[in-house]
Amino acid sequence: MNKGELIDAVSKLTLHSKVQTEQMFDAFMAVVQNALSSGNNVQMIGFGTFAVEERAARTGRNPATGKELNIPAKKVVKFKVGSKLKDAVAGVKAPATKAPAKKKK
Repeated sequence: MNKGELIDAVSKLTLHSKVQTEQMFDAFMAVVQNALSSGNNVQMIGFGTFAVEERAARTGRNPATGKELNIPAKKVVKFKVGSKLKDAVAGVKAPATKAPAKKKK
């Protein structure tokens, strides 16, 4: 699914226009990028967590020539999937929840 298809699907579910949905999507992406750039994690319970990790410098090898090269340290974004998303992809049904108990009069 690409961005356009995602926007179409969300706009149909929310009954918002595609323009409004794209604006919300772009705003969401900007907020996530700003949070990660500031060193904060973005956690969405059940969906997953975006986090920035430091990748250490290391020595790599050019596969074409076999020559060693230095790969500098850098920050990378990692995503850890949440339990609800993991279960949905695996086809695991969510456990049935109990209905709230009725109050006695």
